[in-house]
This record gives sequence, structure tokens and C-alpha cells, in this order.
Amino acid sequence: MRPLLATVTSALLATVMLGDAHAQAAYRVPANAPANLKRAVESNARPAEQRARDADRKPAETLMLAEIAEGERVVELAAFGHYWTNMLVEAVGPSGQVVMVDMPWTDRFGGEAARAFDAAHANAIYTQAHYNQMELPQNVDAVIMVQFYHDLTRDSVDTADMNKRILAALKPGGIYLVVDHNAEAGSGWRDASTLHRIDPAAIKSEVTAAGFELVQDSPLLANPADDRKQSVRGKTDQAVLVFRKPTR
Repeated sequence: MRPLLATVTSALLATVMLGDAHAQAAYRVPANAPANLKRAVESNARPAEQRARDADRKPAETLMLAEIAEGERVVELAAFGHYWTNMLVEAVGPSGQVVMVDMPWTDRFGGEAARAFDAAHANAIYTQAHYNQMELPQNVDAVIMVQFYHDLTRDSVDTADMNKRILAALKPGGIYLVVDHNAEAGSGWRDASTLHRIDPAAIKSEVTAAGFELVQDSPLLANPADDRKQSVRGKTDQAVLVFRKPTR
């Protein structure tokens, strides 16, 4: 290799390595995170490409909002890709359980990996069911749905019925966490199928109508630089909504 090309190549490689190191170092689990969540996020079992997304997704803080504890039973809707599933199985530990429920159409790209994940983790169960017909386990501690609520009407999901099924599955005081890309205020479902965004007010209205209490509308993933008018890409402005099943 010619000296100049070797120098340029070495410089580029160093830049890439520094960039990778920065990406890995950019996210730190908060000092107040419970031990089970720290363990889950920092697990060496997590793929590097998933860990590289942590700075934008703030997984420890998100799981803290969902109050995920050791030994809990958690339902993850739209689990394909397993960014969250990899952490959930670690967070609940061997005495807990994670039930993944994916829509049947995801089988063509996610089914094989999900079945393999199920086989490799004693505390994970994978199922496929249209959300209009799903039968969820009962008395679970938490249900999470990340960046998928906006897809529900495209899939002809009766969201009122789905949210009631989730309410029935949760134990009193259980958490329902919904994270999604924000659309313009007042737009409702208008941009769901085109920009893959939804007005958070629409989610709040539908979920509370099912009987949930909204206990937190977190700014955790807010991004004021996102005008909410473009199709999702990069770091979007996201709603992080924490609902609770009433105890009374």
C-alpha cells in the first residue's frame, strides 16, 4: 500500500473506531437505576448493534418508568427485533417471564428469530396472534408497546377492544407503557400510515377510555428539533406514556 493511502486509511480507521467507541460510551445507565435494570442494559448478551442505539432510546430510564422488577411477568407487544426483549428477560430474571406477542404478518421477517429466542430463554414465550383475537396471560405486572401503536389501524386492530384486553390482563396497579413517534398536535391518526406518527393525545384518549389512568407523560424522548411533519427517521420526538390499571 502506498504511504499516503496507508496514512489516510489508518486515519479513517481510527475515526471509525473512535466513533464506535463514542457510540458505546455515549449512554450510561443512571446511578439510581435498580440493579436488575443495570444488569439488563449492560448485559454482554445484547448485540452490539442494539447497544449502539441506547443513547437515543434510553432503555434503563424507560424500563424504570415501566417499573420492571425482578420476578415480574411482562407482556411485550410487537417484540420483533428484540431490542427490548433482550433486556426484559435479563431484568425479570429466571423467576420472571416475558411473553412476546407479535402480529401474524411479522412471521415472514421476525418469526424464525423469535422462535429461536424463545428456545434459548427459559423465561420467554413467543406467540403470534392478531390483536383482535389475542388471549393474554392474566395477572401480569406490565405490558409494553414501543413504536407500534401507530400501526394498529393499518392492521385493522380494534384499539378499544385491544386496550380492554390489556387492562384485563394486568394485575391491579399494573403498568401499560406506550412509546411512539409524535405527530402534530390535533392530527389524531391522520399521519399514522404515511409518516408513521400519531398524535399522543389520540393514544391517551383511547387508553384512558378503556379504564386506565395516565400517571406519566414523560419528556424522556422529547426532541424539540423534530417538527413532526416528516416521515420518521433519525431521532424523532417521541411520547413516553405510562398508564396504570386502577387498584380500586
